[in-house]
Amino acid sequence: MEQILNNNEIFMNPYTDFGFKKLFGTEPNKDILISFLNALFEGDRPPIVDLQYLNTEQLGPYYGERSSVFDVYCKTEDENYFIVEMQRSDQPYFKDRTVYYASAAIAQQGPRGPWNYELKDVCVIGILDFVFPNNEYGKDSYIHKVMLKDMEDHHLVYDKLTFYYVEMPKFTKKEDELETMQDKWLYVVKNICYLLRQPKELQEKVFTKFFEEARIGMFTGEERFAYMVSQKHYWDNINTLNYSFEKGVKRGKEEALKEVAHKLLSRGMSKESVRQMTGLNEI
Repeated sequence: MEQILNNNEIFMNPYTDFGFKKLFGTEPNKDILISFLNALFEGDRPPIVDLQYLNTEQLGPYYGERSSVFDVYCKTEDENYFIVEMQRSDQPYFKDRTVYYASAAIAQQGPRGPWNYELKDVCVIGILDFVFPNNEYGKDSYIHKVMLKDMEDHHLVYDKLTFYYVEMPKFTKKEDELETMQDKWLYVVKNICYLLRQPKELQEKVFTKFFEEARIGMFTGEERFAYMVSQKHYWDNINTLNYSFEKGVKRGKEEALKEVAHKLLSRGMSKESVRQMTGLNEI
């Protein structure tokens, strides 16, 4: 695969706020979102034929209550609701956040006045630029469908609330390994900002449009500036996470060395010898 440096990229990074919303969250590109979602579901749900974008900021029902801001929020012609989130970094309560978002989409269905509580389907899709911690899923499993099931006999209890989590770092297929539309969409979302041109394996009409919309050279001055700002936030976030990780590793090493030093001192070794062995100045 031909690659270029990010500071000379030809196609924008869909992991940025601007990139994701331009490619998947605008009315002219709703055919792109429809193709992506249908490929992700891979026949697991009735195919989406058309959809309508909704306000991505959902206010709480009462004054002062917290609002929910989605990356993409839409509903289909049969009024099933879809929330699509691009999550760039791990956070301790990410699953809680997706449940909270789903609850906002559920709560806003309630009309004023009498109601029989019949709900439309709500589906939350999380496109994750990280892997769930603690090896929650196998290394070759990158798309996870979560629904409400009975714990005793595992039958499906409720079919109107679904979560899809896609661990993008686990998707490692190369261009010559792409077989399904799902493969192709995951590949292009993950790799487009590193590509020099549209690969021959992605010649479907929807991908041609996707590459055209992502081509930075075709942006207006305003779009280019917005993308640069969004890209800066993306890289700042990555740098912050990397620094925190390195800092944590360093702190862990220091704590381990201190523990070793105390054990050596307890066995009668001199402080000077321990300092030389561990590299610690203070013991």
